[in-house]
Amino acid sequence: MPNDDEVREIPGVIDVARAGGQYQVVIGQTVGDVYDEAIKQLGPGYANAEGTAQAIADTTDEDLDQSLWGKTKRGASALIGTITGSMMPVVGLLAASGMLKGILTLIVMIWGNDVTKSQTYLLINAMGDATFYFLPVLVGFTAAQKLGANPAIVAVIGAFLIYPSLTDIVASGKFTGTILGMGINSNFAGIPVHIPQYTYSIFPMIFAAWMASKIEPWIKKWMPVMLRMIFSPLVEIFLVGLTVLLIVGPVITLISTGLSNALQALLNLSLPLSGLVIGGLYQVLVIFGLHWAVVPIIAQQLSVAGGHSVLNGIVSVTMIAQGAGALAVWVKTRNNANLKGLSISAAISAFVGITEPAMYGVNLKYGRVFITSSIGAAIGGLLNGLLGVDMYGFTGSLIGFPSFASASNPNNLLYFWIVSIVTLVAAFTITYFFGYNEANDGVAKANAPKKRHLGDKSN
Repeated sequence: MPNDDEVREIPGVIDVARAGGQYQVVIGQTVGDVYDEAIKQLGPGYANAEGTAQAIADTTDEDLDQSLWGKTKRGASALIGTITGSMMPVVGLLAASGMLKGILTLIVMIWGNDVTKSQTYLLINAMGDATFYFLPVLVGFTAAQKLGANPAIVAVIGAFLIYPSLTDIVASGKFTGTILGMGINSNFAGIPVHIPQYTYSIFPMIFAAWMASKIEPWIKKWMPVMLRMIFSPLVEIFLVGLTVLLIVGPVITLISTGLSNALQALLNLSLPLSGLVIGGLYQVLVIFGLHWAVVPIIAQQLSVAGGHSVLNGIVSVTMIAQGAGALAVWVKTRNNANLKGLSISAAISAFVGITEPAMYGVNLKYGRVFITSSIGAAIGGLLNGLLGVDMYGFTGSLIGFPSFASASNPNNLLYFWIVSIVTLVAAFTITYFFGYNEANDGVAKANAPKKRHLGDKSN
C-alpha cells in the first residue's frame, strides 16, 4: 500500500483519500497534465476523452481554500507554472547561448574591441544572440504546446512581432507625438499607435498562446471544415497578432513608463533604499517584460561624458543573486541528475550576465529559490547603494567587472567585489537553508537510494 505521507509530499499533490475501496490522489489544477502523462505511459486504450472532459467539467474546488488569498495563491502558482512550463524546453538553449556569449566577452576582454570587427566573431556572436533575438518565436511555440494552442500559428505571431520592418520602426526612434507618455511611432488604419520592442520578450508571447487557445475553439464552432486549413490561421494570426501588438505591448510600455518615473524618484530619494527595493524586485520585472523601464534610465546615465550608473550596478547584483540561488540548488542536489546539470550551467550563465536559464529553469520552478535569491539581491543592492558602486558600461554580473573600473573612482572596483561576494554568499546561504529541499523534489525522491530495513536480506 502507498505511504500517505510520502504521496502528500509529491509536488502538486494536495491530499490523499481512501474511499469505497479506491485510493484517491487529489491533484487540483494540474490534474489534466497528470492525466495526459498517465495516458502517455499506459497507452491510448485507457483514454476516455468524453468521460474525462465530463469529469473535469464536474470537478469543483470545494476542497480548496476559496478565500481571496487562496485564489490569489492558486492564480499566481498557475501563472508561474505556465511561464516555467513554457520556458523549460528552451532553457538549455538559453544556457548554451549564455555561455557562448560569456566566452566571447572574455575574448574581447583579452584581445580588445578590434576582435568584434572580424567575420569570425560576427558569425559566432550571431549563434549566441539567435536564441535571445528569436525568443518570442521559441516561447510562442512552447507556450502554445503548454496551453493547447496551435504551436506553428503562435510561433508565426512571434515572428510577426520581431519582423524587420517592425524592429526598424522601434530602432528609428522617430515619434510623431505621445499618448499617455508613450511615443507614437506608427499607425494602423490611420489610428496612431505605439509599437514597442518585442525581441527578447517572453510574457507577450505567453499571453498570445493563451489567447490563441481560447480563439481556436471559437473559430471551429462557426467556420466550415473545408475552410479551416487556410482561413483559421488567417483569422487567428490577425486577431491575436494585432491584440498583442496594439494592446498588450502598449499596456506593458505604459506600466514601464510609470515604473521608470517611480524608479527615478526612488533613486533621487535614497540610494541604499533604491538598492534594497530594486535589488529585491528587479527580476520580477524581468518576468513580465517590465525591466525595459530601467533601460532608458541606465542609457541616459551612461550617455553623458564620463557617464556612470549606480542603478546598473544594482541590476548587476540581481544577476549574481540568481546565479547564487541556482548554485545552491546544484550543491544540495544529490539524486536528480538533470537538475544537477541544469543548475550548474544556469549558475554559470547568470555569472556571465544571462539570468534566464537560472530564473526559468531552476529558481522560478522551485518558487522559494526565486524568493530567497531575490532576498539575497536585496541585501546586495542595499550594500551597493550604501557604497555607491557605479558601473561605467553595460556588461554586468561577475564577468562584467571591467565595467566597474575607473581611474577617477579607484575604490569602485574593490567595492564591486565586496558587494558581489556579499550578494553571492547571502543568496547562496539563504537558498541553501530555506529555499530548496531535495526531499520535496519528486524526481530526486524517486531516484534516491532506498533505505534498507532490519531483516532485509536482499542485496
